[in-house]
Amino acid sequence: MADVLSQGEIDALLSALSTGEMDADELKKEELEKKVKVYDFKRALRFSKDQIRSISRIHENFARLLTTYFSAQLRTFVQISVASVDQLPYEEFIRSIPKMTILNVFEPAPLDGRFLIEVNPNVAYAMLDRLLGGQGVSVNKVDNLTEIETRIMSQLFQRTLDSFQEAWSTVIELEPEMDAVEVNPQFLQMVSPNETVVVISLSTTIAETSGMINICLPHVVLEEVLPKLSVHYWMQEKKKQRQPGELDSIEHRVRQAPLLIQTELGRSEITIHEFLHLGIGDVIELDQSIHEPLNVRVGGHLKYLAQPGKKKNHLAVQVTDVIEEAAEDE
Repeated sequence: MADVLSQGEIDALLSALSTGEMDADELKKEELEKKVKVYDFKRALRFSKDQIRSISRIHENFARLLTTYFSAQLRTFVQISVASVDQLPYEEFIRSIPKMTILNVFEPAPLDGRFLIEVNPNVAYAMLDRLLGGQGVSVNKVDNLTEIETRIMSQLFQRTLDSFQEAWSTVIELEPEMDAVEVNPQFLQMVSPNETVVVISLSTTIAETSGMINICLPHVVLEEVLPKLSVHYWMQEKKKQRQPGELDSIEHRVRQAPLLIQTELGRSEITIHEFLHLGIGDVIELDQSIHEPLNVRVGGHLKYLAQPGKKKNHLAVQVTDVIEEAAEDE
């Protein structure tokens, strides 16, 4: 049990068992029933939690890139964010989207297969209205999509693939190419109905219009890059990305970094009155004896002891001792 019982709760439980108000056998039966988990083989979970988190991070970056792209293209307020990331059968995804919608099908070369970006008609027509000089008002007439409207939307969403490519660049170098723009999901069969797909839902707001953009990624297409979606792989890749001689270059740069070195001849304390009346020829007595070593500070920290002297007619100090870090802390 996750909760810790108090002494009073334990006494009450024992009392209930002894009086017959609670049956111990029924408690054991309930505990066994809790251990049984229902598993639906039609909804096979083929993506691990780690992979789902990685896909979510990738498309959070994609959502930010889309926000920037659509804001520049439509010249109006645009807000796009990841609403959910789920895995489900392809047939269930097709049933969940409107009967008439905007379906952008593209091929993510070098991966073998097709991906899908489904845009809610409210959002798609708000974008189209802005591109044609309107206020961004949505008119849901997707069943009457003209050739001109198809061409404009195809070009608009073709450029979003550049953002998709950039978002996935940390995992694989894709060269996505728009394949088709459809309006009826019933005529679109990318994979088998029972194939597991991961669906990323993007909450989208265009001016006063809001809706969803759904990205459908089939498992069979992503299978090649799934090992790269684990955190362990990313950590290994970061180590591998170091170029030959990179550590030597970093060490060389660190060695060339300038450091401020100061030698203290001594210290003294005077009053403000004495400071205000200092004049030429006055002498300030230091607390440092000429027989004691001088403190040498590096970057403000005491590191060495030294004795004063001259080298080639220049004032200099000679290091006589090294201050250990432990001694400095004391």
